[in-house]
Amino acid sequence: MMTNQAAGEGAPARGSRGRHAGPASVGLQGGVQRAELAGRVRRFLAICRSNPLATAGGLIILAVAALCFLGPALYHTDQTHVFLSVANLSPRAGHPLGTDSDGADELGRLMKGGQVSLEVGAAAGLLAAVLGSLWGATAGYLGGAVDAVMMRIVDAAIAIPAIVLLLLLISIYRPSTAMLVVVIAGTAWLSTARLVRAEALTLRVREYVQAARVMGGGSLRVILRHIAPNAAGTIVVNVSFQIANAILLLATLSWLGLGVQFPSVDWGDMIGRATQTLSSGYWWQILVPGTAIIVVVVALTMLGDGLRDWFSADG
Repeated sequence: MMTNQAAGEGAPARGSRGRHAGPASVGLQGGVQRAELAGRVRRFLAICRSNPLATAGGLIILAVAALCFLGPALYHTDQTHVFLSVANLSPRAGHPLGTDSDGADELGRLMKGGQVSLEVGAAAGLLAAVLGSLWGATAGYLGGAVDAVMMRIVDAAIAIPAIVLLLLLISIYRPSTAMLVVVIAGTAWLSTARLVRAEALTLRVREYVQAARVMGGGSLRVILRHIAPNAAGTIVVNVSFQIANAILLLATLSWLGLGVQFPSVDWGDMIGRATQTLSSGYWWQILVPGTAIIVVVVALTMLGDGLRDWFSADG
């Protein structure tokens, strides 16, 4: 009886240890993850302090995005009707940045155009990064004849000026916001593919990639789980430059009259309209959107440089 009782008393104790081992392990793992996150945050803050230009770039992007997407809720303007009685007014009270040839408030048009420019730029940059990353990772990992064929396609496409390809595609398809995203991304992914392919060539010989292949991991699984994630630093940095290039390409197409169609407007369309009246001395009509494009592109470039420094320090 005493032996059975002792055994009965001991069983709950063993069960109790088993029940409490799991939460303790989870808590320890969570603590390690929080410590790693805290370490990354500290390194990021150190990069911000050592690279104030990159920090300024990120803050400028946030400020411009807030102006374009939140500003219209506070500063209401009519951007769909023509008001010839107030056309071509210089900056003054009631119109801080003046008006254009249609009488539309330049500040309101700047915010509305910024929404399209930022949306198309961000979407095209992200789509180009995804397409280029998958293409480059596949070519670099498989190597051999597959790599040769895939990269010759990239080299042939890069040899053709991007603006020529854009004009060809735009002439075939009717311009729309979604189509512009696809068209711009269709020419921008090529540089990303070459960068990621170079990363994949070095990553495919790493021990963890070889172990995954020995354990029976398929090529697609290895590419998606090991190659692409470990090239994240290169991809993220490239995204910021891709967004800047997409904004410039959209502005070029809109200036040529091949961008978004009325009533939509972007910064390039504003510049295209302003060039028609620039000889009349309406300098603010081209200064406002031109400055916005320059500020955003420079800020994205500074942000990309800061991200590159961050990932280099993290590596």
